[in-house]
Amino acid sequence: MTASRPMPEQIPSRTGVWVGIAAITMSFGAYTSAMLVREGSGMDWQRIHLPAILYWNTLTLLVSSGTLEMARRRLAPPVSADAARAGRGLLAATLALGVLFVAGQVAAWRALAAQGVYLASGPAASFFYVFTVLHALHLLGGVVGLGIAGARVRADVGVRALTSLGSASVYWHFMGVLWLYLLAILTIKM
Repeated sequence: MTASRPMPEQIPSRTGVWVGIAAITMSFGAYTSAMLVREGSGMDWQRIHLPAILYWNTLTLLVSSGTLEMARRRLAPPVSADAARAGRGLLAATLALGVLFVAGQVAAWRALAAQGVYLASGPAASFFYVFTVLHALHLLGGVVGLGIAGARVRADVGVRALTSLGSASVYWHFMGVLWLYLLAILTIKM
């Protein structure tokens, strides 16, 4: 082992990401539990029609995970100038897809509002908005993290930049898995 290449247990950013993932998982688990209890506790649970754009948003997020992994492979050492340029371009595409996902979520919220479904319309609508808004905010955090990692990669494709990119990638892929979970819950319960 060389001194310039830290072992995974020496990477504080990776540890921080895993702590964050654990906290987010517990939060969404608690929200899911609250939703299930609330659904069963009253007669006022009104199912809502999910906007079709949610499925396009899912595809956007899945493609963004693919572009991120392609970027990471292009940026893995040894990296040529052409591979670095391609990796940076794929990373930019990932960021654009992340922003497109959030814009798609805004379109979904507007579609529901056009149906007369708002946060206060009922418990099902409230849980829909809470789940999707919190996920979108967490995903925007991932966009910021990937943006910081991307800035480091643009400056120098070194150990620090690749470590940042690796940590941000773990979080990004978690956001994708979390969205698939939420979409399944929303499809079943809404």
